[in-house]
Amino acid sequence: MLYGILLAIRHLFYDKGWKKSYEASVPTICIGNITVGGTGKTPHTEMVLRRLLKSDDWAYSNLAVLSRGYKRKSKGFQLVPRDGTALLYGDEPLQMAKKFPSVTVAVDKDRVRGCETLSAGRMLPSSAEIIVLDDAFQYRKLRATLNIVLVDYNRPVHKDSLLPWGRLRDLKSRLKAADMVIVTKCPAYVDDWERSQWVKYLRLTPEQKLFFTTFTYGAMEPVFPEGDARYTYSKRLVLFTGIANDAPLRSHLSDTYKIVRRIGFPDHHKYTRADIGTLKAAVKEFPTACLVTTEKDAQRILDVRNVPEELRLRMFRIPVEATFLTPEEDAAFTETLLQKLKK
Repeated sequence: MLYGILLAIRHLFYDKGWKKSYEASVPTICIGNITVGGTGKTPHTEMVLRRLLKSDDWAYSNLAVLSRGYKRKSKGFQLVPRDGTALLYGDEPLQMAKKFPSVTVAVDKDRVRGCETLSAGRMLPSSAEIIVLDDAFQYRKLRATLNIVLVDYNRPVHKDSLLPWGRLRDLKSRLKAADMVIVTKCPAYVDDWERSQWVKYLRLTPEQKLFFTTFTYGAMEPVFPEGDARYTYSKRLVLFTGIANDAPLRSHLSDTYKIVRRIGFPDHHKYTRADIGTLKAAVKEFPTACLVTTEKDAQRILDVRNVPEELRLRMFRIPVEATFLTPEEDAAFTETLLQKLKK
């Protein structure tokens, strides 16, 4: 109750204008949620980037992503180089910098300063013309042009509670500030009745758009250059992850592989020599199994020095994309996104 009261007071001060909020000089798109992790912000940030890069309006513009850079060791505003480390810049920003070479990726805890730096072109060849904000919905000091809020299909917010009893880090009423709401991690099909129930549960207005996405996994990719693809032919694997919820990935892999060992670490876990020892023990126990992890974990495992060759050869990551349940929904989202940016 105390946490909820404090949140309500904070939002009231911003809503009434008693605490000042700022708007960037260029359009900004906020990808956020009201829960603690696990809704798929990074895949959906990448999905928005792909839609912008394919559009006639923004394909030839200077796109930028601004993230806090959770658990990074560097301070202040930093541009994320493709050859950087997760330790200095955070695993998610580094992942996006590698996947989107034409997009400027930066980190700054102060989002207002970060947007000003990017839009002014400081430290850049040219100024950013649109900025995608990764996880900034609770950052009320910055007022985004467009708010996209994610909700986990498997943990509906209307059945959840505020911290510490639940996983909500913000009030359910904050959903009213969303321009678009995306229900993530859905099954392959959601019928019209269930869609209408979600509108009711989330108390959305007719102006707010609701979409449904699922995760699509790609083929395994080696974490290290010397990775040997022959290990993927084995139908046995050791899965290790440091993410909020690996259930969707486990479900996907179980269709093809037998998961002989699952090793879980905390979200955004910094891998150590002791963890490498744990993986070596698993490989020794299952010598024909390959080691599989997520894209985000792969960024952090690369920070560990002197990973043994026996692990480097058999370690693979699974790419993931957020995709809409139907092509029609995909087209509707893209159209809504571009129209709102024009306004």
